[in-house]
Amino acid sequence: MMNSKERMMAAINRQPIDRIPTDIWATPGVWTKMGKYFGEKADIAAILHLDGFASVAPEYIGPPLPQMPPDEAVNFWGIRTKRVPHEGGYYDEQSLNPLASAQTLDDLKAYPWPDAGWFDYSGMRAKAEEGGKTRAVQCGYMAPFYYHNLMRGLEQSLIDPLLDPEFTHYLIGRISDFFYDYHRRIFEACKGFIDVAQVTDDLGSQTGPLISLDLYKEFYAPHHKRFIDLCHEFGIKVFHHDDGSCRQFLPLLVEMGIDILNPIQWTCPGMDMVELKAEFGSRICFHGAVDNQRILPFGTPEEVRAEVRHCIDSLASNGTGYILAPCHNLQVNTPVENIIAMYDEAWKYGKM
Repeated sequence: MMNSKERMMAAINRQPIDRIPTDIWATPGVWTKMGKYFGEKADIAAILHLDGFASVAPEYIGPPLPQMPPDEAVNFWGIRTKRVPHEGGYYDEQSLNPLASAQTLDDLKAYPWPDAGWFDYSGMRAKAEEGGKTRAVQCGYMAPFYYHNLMRGLEQSLIDPLLDPEFTHYLIGRISDFFYDYHRRIFEACKGFIDVAQVTDDLGSQTGPLISLDLYKEFYAPHHKRFIDLCHEFGIKVFHHDDGSCRQFLPLLVEMGIDILNPIQWTCPGMDMVELKAEFGSRICFHGAVDNQRILPFGTPEEVRAEVRHCIDSLASNGTGYILAPCHNLQVNTPVENIIAMYDEAWKYGKM
């Protein structure tokens, strides 16, 4: 029998496995709900037979961040959020796009951009080594399109490339230069102990892509490529998260070297699981896929089990290359009984 790390890495490398590995993404309200259901001291990962990832991050030691009210927060990018109650849980909703009013290159150059020197990387290696004894270690998050959205606001970020290409190239370059320097320091500090890093973005919507393939190639793909190459330089597998209908970007992303694709929203146009496995399954591993827009929150446990079998049959048709998980964060309206059904069926049906 494999341990969780062996199972996850074998699936990522499309090698033989003893059973389909599992992962979980969930909002804080779901964890609270499961704690009440199983008991606050329960080992939920063991109960659900979860594999998942261990994670590490450097400590922020940069300039003091502004003091905020109890329900608000600000990070080192200057991005502000406000906690908003939602159906028994909460979301930290963005309340300020710090570069929304920037109009010129001088405005961008005057902004206090984060610096990779604002972090202490010295304690990461020991934590990564310890976490990696039984679990695959995931560390890092590089997302130039998403951070363009966050810094400018979604609507403005979508029209920036059309209105002012020079401004947009500079902005995305500054975001990406920080990501590159920051992650190189992380990878050097933890050399040999990080298994997976995210080079990710949200290029797809529920019905189709958010931007054209041509715009992606000009403004974002070159940065994704240098991040992917950085990961591979250190022997790190690349996890690419891309919501919705992102089909038109996949040939280029796979060619550039992504190793894992998440979340596989198979109900969106172009995201048929059997087709994706046939076209890309010899080159990448799939992660996610269990529908959490309809089946997990509103289906019966029997429908959840059928969905798990559907995903395994489609994305692990050759017996590997798939990590089962919900296709995004489980929401607080998902019954615990359905969560149990998902992982119990993966445990039973996913044995190779």
